[in-house]
Amino acid sequence: MESMRATRAIIHMDNFRENFRAVQERIGPGRRICAPVKAGAYGHGAAQIAGAAIEAGASCLAVATVREGAELRENGIGAPVLLLSQPLFEEIPGVFENRLIPFVSDAAFAGALNRAAAGIRLPVHLKIDTGMGRMGCSPAEAGGIARYIAGCPSLEYAGTATHLAVSDSTAAEDIAYTRRQLTLFREALDGIRAAGLDPGIVHAANSGGVILHPDSWFDMVRPGILLYGYKPVEEPSPEGAGPLRAAPVMELRTNVVFIKQVKKGESLSYGRTWTAPQDTAVAILPAGYADGLPRLASNKWQAIIGGKACPLVGRICMDQCIADLGPAPNVRRWDEAVLFGGPAPDAAALAERIGTIPYEITCNINKRVPRVYQE
Repeated sequence: MESMRATRAIIHMDNFRENFRAVQERIGPGRRICAPVKAGAYGHGAAQIAGAAIEAGASCLAVATVREGAELRENGIGAPVLLLSQPLFEEIPGVFENRLIPFVSDAAFAGALNRAAAGIRLPVHLKIDTGMGRMGCSPAEAGGIARYIAGCPSLEYAGTATHLAVSDSTAAEDIAYTRRQLTLFREALDGIRAAGLDPGIVHAANSGGVILHPDSWFDMVRPGILLYGYKPVEEPSPEGAGPLRAAPVMELRTNVVFIKQVKKGESLSYGRTWTAPQDTAVAILPAGYADGLPRLASNKWQAIIGGKACPLVGRICMDQCIADLGPAPNVRRWDEAVLFGGPAPDAAALAERIGTIPYEITCNINKRVPRVYQE
C-alpha cells in the first residue's frame, strides 16, 4: 500500500453530491444530467467521481479521449460514456472495446465507425457547430449527415448536441450570441425532424447554460465545473428561485516540514525574487509546480497555517515552496498548511490572482498528489 505524502488533495464527496442535487433541482424532473469526468474528473479522480455521479442520478458520463473511457471501464464503471472529442481513426477499435458513444461531426468518421462495427450497433451523437468554432458540422449540413448516420446499419442515431461559447457571460452581446446559437440549433433540429428522423437525446447546456439559459436545457445538460463547485457566472436563477448552490469539492493541503530563521535582507529561492524585510521565520512546504501549485502564484498567494494567512514568498519551486510565518510564529514543524479550499480561499480565488480559471487549477493537480476522499 502506498504511504501518504504530506501534500494531498482532499476531495469532499458530500459537496459533489450537493452540487449534483442543486443542478437536478435547477433543471427539474424529466431532464437528464451528463457528468463530465474528463481530465480525471477535472483533477478530482475520474473513477470515484463517476461512481458518485451515477449513484446521484447521472444518466451518462463524458470523457475527452478513448483512454479516459477505457480507464472508467477498467474501474468497473458500466454507465453510458460520451466521447466528446475526435479520436484518431486508429483509435476506433477502442471506441467499440470500451462501449463509448462518440460525437460525430462528418460523414467520413461516421462511415469509418460503421465499417468497423463488426456486428455491433454503435450509438453516436451528431455534433453541430453553432458558433463554438471547434468540432461539429454546420447547421446547414446537419440534416444530410443525420440522414447518413441513420442509413448506416451499424450505427444508432442516439443524440444531437451543440456547445455554447459564451453562455457564462451576462454581457448583452454574449447573451445575444448564445441565443443565436440556440436558434441555429433549433432550426437544425427542425430540419432533422422534417426529414423524418428522431434526433435522439438533445443537449447543449454547459455550466453557464444551466445557470443563465433555461432554453438551452433541452433533454439533457452537461454541467462540468459546476459539479466541482465553481460557478462560471454569478446570476440569480430563473423565476426568482435564488442563486444556484455550488461548494468547492477539492482542497489542497500539505504540512510544514521545516522551519528556519531568516535575517532581514536575506533572499530566498530561485531568482532571489523576495528579500526578507525583517528578521522572520519561514516554513518549507513540500508542494510545488510539479504538484500543480502554479509557479505564477509566486509572491502572490498564501497558505493558511494555524488559522493565519502566511504569504508564499520567493519563487515556487518544482517540489517545494516557502511561507513567511512572521517574526514570532505560533507554528510547529509538521503543522498542517492549506493551500486552497476548506479554510483557505478556493481555487477560483487562486485562479483570479494569477489570471486563469479554476478549471486549470484543479485539472493541473498532478497525479502524484494523493486524492483523499471524504464523505
